[in-house]
Amino acid sequence: FCGWLWEKYPGEWGRIEKLAVIAHGEVKMAHLAIVGSYSVNGVANIHSTILKEREMNDFYSVFPFKFNNKTNGISHRRWLLKANPPLANLITEAIGDRWLKEPESLLDLRPFAHDSEFLEAFQRIKRERKQLLADMMKGSIGFAINPDSIFDVQVKRLHAYKRQLLNVLHIMYLYNRLKEDKGFAIYPQTFIFGAKASPTYHYAKKVIKLIHSVADKINHDPDVRQSINVIFLENYRVSTAERIFPASDVSEQISAASKEASGTGNMKFMINGALTIGTHDGANIEMLERVGPECIYTFGLKADEVLNYTEKGGYLSREYYQHDARIRQTADQLINGFFEGEAGEFEPIYDSLIAYNDEYFVLKDFASYIEAQERIQKDYLNKRLWAEKAVTNIAHAGYFSSDRTIREYAEDIWKIEPYHRRI
Repeated sequence: FCGWLWEKYPGEWGRIEKLAVIAHGEVKMAHLAIVGSYSVNGVANIHSTILKEREMNDFYSVFPFKFNNKTNGISHRRWLLKANPPLANLITEAIGDRWLKEPESLLDLRPFAHDSEFLEAFQRIKRERKQLLADMMKGSIGFAINPDSIFDVQVKRLHAYKRQLLNVLHIMYLYNRLKEDKGFAIYPQTFIFGAKASPTYHYAKKVIKLIHSVADKINHDPDVRQSINVIFLENYRVSTAERIFPASDVSEQISAASKEASGTGNMKFMINGALTIGTHDGANIEMLERVGPECIYTFGLKADEVLNYTEKGGYLSREYYQHDARIRQTADQLINGFFEGEAGEFEPIYDSLIAYNDEYFVLKDFASYIEAQERIQKDYLNKRLWAEKAVTNIAHAGYFSSDRTIREYAEDIWKIEPYHRRI
């Protein structure tokens, strides 16, 4: 391979060294994969762009024909038809069953986003699904959850870049406001987490512990527990997910921009009528392009801004800590005894934000995230408007079916045709 590169770029030893599969006694597996592959694809448009323009730009300049995008998809038959039969039946009654085999025909639902009878039926189904999830959670948490509250859900692998911490700090901010400002009121909101982390990932375990500590403080405080609750679902798994997605109102997709290749949880929420609060990352961007900015709650830095900060510097988290009293209060509560009996427990989290300059821009996006949550609070009060937005999301979710993804792989990469079998 290096010989071929020498013929193509004679004398350009620096370029050849960067592209070499074997160099300095190491085998570079990513290089080997690119050189040996017929096709290299990202799994969301933004991911593919980052691969071509930044992460693998040297290889893209040599093999531009290899690089392409195939946005991830989900099985709509598993995550809507099986997981949420009442909603699936409602959709079929409205537009027929063609969507089962041709998911993009869910677009036929668009007029029903303004149909009062359909919207009322959708709201009834959502309420029933929320009650079922509340009943399931009561058995493990020991108290009843208000099914009429906003079910705000973040379920995914726990990792710093996915920023469960941003979610938790916002909850702490709400707690502080509710305790200190008797004139402050919000529509009741139930924050639900589900996550697993690698056994050796110490930081992730600390964040899980923080979620539990915040939940314990809030859920036992009579001043705030009618307004906010926090639930951490143990042993998050597929069978639990099939209960969660149909019951969710808000889908948390808040990774630091540029860090999430695509994600598929956002699609499972979307097809069940949850509205996304999300960063400009992964498939969130393509969801935004389809449903429009009025039907998704975006916030925070863009991918190129994050990458520029990472490469060139210029972000100082301590400045945000010093100049935003909300940030300072919540961050200090990690180390000042706010959580009784847990002195020093969350110091590593505090240090990650302040001493180590907040690698994933939690503090940078904090104010923008609060503003997005405030828009959710305002819009949810208008139940008709919220239902319209939810149905619009469902109508555009067909694009994110794995049927489309697999078809694109088959046509563009595998070069195979479907076999039609009569059943």
